[in-house]
Amino acid sequence: MRSAIIGVLAVGLVLSACSSGEEPSGAGQPVAGQTLTMALGADPGNLDPQFTSLSVTMQVDWFLYDALVNIGKDGKPVAGLAEKWEGTATTAKYTLRKGITCADGTPLTASTVAQNINFVGDPANKSTRIGVFVPAGAKATADDATGTITVTAAAPDAFLVRNIGGLHIVCGKGMKDRNLLKQGSDGTGMYTVAEAVPGDHYTLTRRKEYAWGPGDFKADEPGLPDKVVLKVVANETTSANLLVAGQVNIVAIAGPDKQRLEAQKLFTRSAGTPLGELWFNQKAGLPTADLAVRRALTQALDLAQLGKVITGGTGSPATKLVAPGMGPCADDTVTGNLPGHDLDAAKAALDAAGWKAGAGGIREKGGTKLSLVFYYPTSLGPTLQSGAELLQKAWGELGVEASLKAVSTAEFSTVVLAGQGTWHAGLFPLTVSLPSQLVSFLSGTTPPSGSNFSAIKNPEYDAAVRKASTIAGTDGCGDWAAAERALFKQVNMVPFVNTTVPIFGKGATFELAEGSVVPGSIRMLG
Repeated sequence: MRSAIIGVLAVGLVLSACSSGEEPSGAGQPVAGQTLTMALGADPGNLDPQFTSLSVTMQVDWFLYDALVNIGKDGKPVAGLAEKWEGTATTAKYTLRKGITCADGTPLTASTVAQNINFVGDPANKSTRIGVFVPAGAKATADDATGTITVTAAAPDAFLVRNIGGLHIVCGKGMKDRNLLKQGSDGTGMYTVAEAVPGDHYTLTRRKEYAWGPGDFKADEPGLPDKVVLKVVANETTSANLLVAGQVNIVAIAGPDKQRLEAQKLFTRSAGTPLGELWFNQKAGLPTADLAVRRALTQALDLAQLGKVITGGTGSPATKLVAPGMGPCADDTVTGNLPGHDLDAAKAALDAAGWKAGAGGIREKGGTKLSLVFYYPTSLGPTLQSGAELLQKAWGELGVEASLKAVSTAEFSTVVLAGQGTWHAGLFPLTVSLPSQLVSFLSGTTPPSGSNFSAIKNPEYDAAVRKASTIAGTDGCGDWAAAERALFKQVNMVPFVNTTVPIFGKGATFELAEGSVVPGSIRMLG
């Protein structure tokens, strides 16, 4: 449920977690009263959990907020704010635990939870979590006496109970004044924001009374840090050096620095995540709105080689859109459904589409050059730049001029997700744990009112999604698979490689849930 996060985020890293099987070096006994420092690969920006699609922000928000239902390290649901839950594809019901309080000491009520769900589900509020955790038009009612929340969906959602169960819940003051949440917090989480210095660090302090963490968490768990410093470190080599020097305790490393850290036998947990996902901007009037152009651009690429470059040779071919090891469906929807590498066929396709070689070999049509702006994230390590340069070379051989632009997480959020800039193609890994969480990114309204940032219009995908959504749970996997294959048939986007991102610890241990560090699992060691 900690999902639907764009990889530049990578998504940063939000997916299935697995143990490395190694014991932490210098393992000691849990020590109380310590400060944990965790490196963030980018600034999280607006901390409001209902207005972000960035994994780095979601990681911060797990320190500050809770969800109704958590996912344990084994991938199974465990109690969060709710002690019980049940439902179908159109209804969900949750019963709150007793004694949960907000950071200001006020009790969390079922009415406040319902207000959260109704807020996100109302398209007029433009929450980025609509269609990801809460279906558009979903309505929630509450019974404060029994602590129950009942949700009715406007349309079927195959994973309704799990999706709504993953929404970060904001307390009453924050719901009334969302400005409080941009650089602060108002939640039921284990920590509150003590200091926010954008671009540098965020300091959090622990609520000693917090006793409703995932599963059977207790307030007196040994070794919980009293203070957490989330330090923004954009360069992975710098982050790795800080870890080795003992100046940070937790860091995720996607690039080549992970090899020297692995050699030190540090405490490690790993997150599997998509890394190679090629997206095309299909906004009307752009050359990439043309299927023939998208197909030719894909055929010009040796995706296997490109995958080796951006993963440093450690990746595995993508087989579906939901991250490896996550999600209820196992169908391979990718293999055999994307255009194969064939430069001659790509050239012929562009010729047939009217894009002829002009001066300097660059293709033109009606006096307009086939010149594309290609975006790639700076937050996922130096291999993404190498991959972008390889792609630029391959497209150059096709007669396509590609201008490369490295973008920060903040730029990605505004230019791509919010639709405030011009781009034609890019590497944007998007990580989710359920196929239904992809729908708002792959169909429907475009920014700024929606999340369909690449302006995909695929009626076959939409029809398969409608059918799959009416079938609760895994019985609809065949239809979710049909939906993905429809995307690849139209080359709406191209998944080609996954990777495993190790998250290293020194002086601390922790566990992951869907790729995010679980705050209640952190133990400082002496």
